[in-house]
Amino acid sequence: MLEKPMNSSHCIGRVGLGLLSVWFLAAGPVGAAEALRLHPENPHYFLFRGRPTVIITSGEHYGAVLNLDFNYRRYLKTLAKEGLNGTRTWVGAYCEPSGAFRIAQNTLAPRPGRFASPWARSEQPGYQNGGNKFDLTRWDQAYFKRLKDFIFQAGKRGIVVEVNLFCPFYEESMWRLSPMNAVNNVNRLGALARTNVYTLDKNNGLLGVEETLVRKVVTELSRFDNLYYEICNEPYFGGVTLPWQRHIAEVIVETEKGLGRRHLISQNIANQKASVKDPDPAVAILNFHYASPPETVALNYDLNRVIGDNETGFRGTNDAPYRMEGWDFIVAGGGLFNHLDYSFTAGHEDGRFVYPATQPGGGSPALRRQLRFLGEFIRRFDFLHMRPDNGLVTVVPAAGVTARALARPGQDYIVYLRTAPQPGEHGQYPAATFADGQLVVEVSLPAGQFKAQWLDPKQGSVIRSEHLTPAGGACKLAAPAFQDDIVLAIRRGGEDGSRAARAAQAAHGP
Repeated sequence: MLEKPMNSSHCIGRVGLGLLSVWFLAAGPVGAAEALRLHPENPHYFLFRGRPTVIITSGEHYGAVLNLDFNYRRYLKTLAKEGLNGTRTWVGAYCEPSGAFRIAQNTLAPRPGRFASPWARSEQPGYQNGGNKFDLTRWDQAYFKRLKDFIFQAGKRGIVVEVNLFCPFYEESMWRLSPMNAVNNVNRLGALARTNVYTLDKNNGLLGVEETLVRKVVTELSRFDNLYYEICNEPYFGGVTLPWQRHIAEVIVETEKGLGRRHLISQNIANQKASVKDPDPAVAILNFHYASPPETVALNYDLNRVIGDNETGFRGTNDAPYRMEGWDFIVAGGGLFNHLDYSFTAGHEDGRFVYPATQPGGGSPALRRQLRFLGEFIRRFDFLHMRPDNGLVTVVPAAGVTARALARPGQDYIVYLRTAPQPGEHGQYPAATFADGQLVVEVSLPAGQFKAQWLDPKQGSVIRSEHLTPAGGACKLAAPAFQDDIVLAIRRGGEDGSRAARAAQAAHGP
C-alpha cells in the first residue's frame, strides 16, 4: 500500500469533510421560441431554454405513447421529481411481442388490443395482436392527441424527448406486429421481407408510407421546443440502409422548412463504438448504445456534434455498471446519457417494478438517485468551456483502474476513476475495492490555490476535501478508500461545496 503524500513537494493538502451542492436547471416556459439546439459556443452540448444543457436520464423502454396501459403523466412526474431531464419514445411503426429480449412487462409490448399507432384502424378484423387491421391512408387522431400531450407534459417538466421514428425488425415476431406488414393493413402494402422495409429500392411501396408518416409526425410536433428526432433505432441491424437513413433525414429537413421551427436530428451510429467518416450534414447528434468504455467520444469529438450514449443494458441488474457507464461517458465529453430502465412498467410508472434477475439490464430508484447526482454535479461546473484531457492525469498503480479527465485548464478539473471488474453470474458485476492511499493520482496543475474534493458517486456525498497550493506541475493526491468508482473535483480558489451537498442529501433522502 502506498503512503498518502499529504505534504509532498508538489502540493500541500489540508483534509476536511464537505458536502456537494445541488444546482437545478429551471424548466423554462413551455413552447419557447427556439427548440433544443446545439450550443453555439460548444456544440458537444445542448442549448435548451437559454441554458447550456447535458441530458442525463434513466427512462422506460420506449412504449410510453404506443402502450395505452402506460400512464405517461405519472412516469414523467417521476422523472422530473427524480431530477432527470430526458426520455425516448417510439412513434408506433414498431412494437414487440411479450417476452422479447427476456424483458419482463416490456412497455414496448402492449397487451392485446392496447397498441396505439399513428394509423387508424379499419373496419376489418385481423390485426395480429388484437383488434382491427390498420388503414395506412388514414390517421388515428386519438393517437396524435396522446403523442402531443406526452411531449407537452414532458416540456412542462423540462424533459427533452427523443422521438424515434423507426426501428428495424430484429425477428419475424416483431415484423408480424407492424402495421406496415401486409397481414396487418387493408392497403395490400408490406408484402416483403423484414430486411427490405427500410430501403430505397426494395421496399415494395412502403417508402411513400414512411415518408408520409415522417411528414405527419414532424408537422404535428412542430410547435414543441423539447424534442429531437432520431431517424432509426439500431439501423445496423435488420437491413436498414444508409441511403434510406439520409433520405429520411432529408424528409425531416424539407418538411420543417415551411413550419417555422427546426429540430435536431439524431443518427444511431453503432453499438459500443465507431468512427464516423462521412457524417450526414443534417445530423446533429451521434448516438451510440452500450458505449462503455466511451472511446467513441474521442473518436468523433472533432466532428463538433453532441455525442450520446442513449441505451445501456446487458450488463446485469446491478446499479454499478450503469452508474459507471454514465460517469465515464459524461466525463469523456459526452453530452447525453440515457439508461434503459426496466423498473418502469405499465402499473409501475413510479419506477418501482421489481424485475427478475434474468432481466438483460437494470434500473431502480437508487440508480436514478445516482444519475441525478451525476447531473447535478456536472451542472455545477462551467462544462461548456471544459474539454476532455486524459493526458492531465496519471494514476499509480495503473492496473485495474481507469482515469478520465474533463478540464478547464487552470480553473476546473473533474477526474473520474473507475474499476473494471469482470462479469459474474447472470452478468452481475462483483464489487472491486481500493484501500485508503492505495491509489495516487497525479494531476498537472498550474501554480495557485485550489480546493480538491473526493466524492462518492454512489452516495452523492463528499468523502474528503483538500486545499492545494501547487507550485506548478504534477500535484499528487492519495485517493480515499472506495468501492467501484470515485470522483475527484479540483477548482481554483477553494470553492466550498458544503452548502449544496446538504441540499443534495435532502433531495436524495437516505
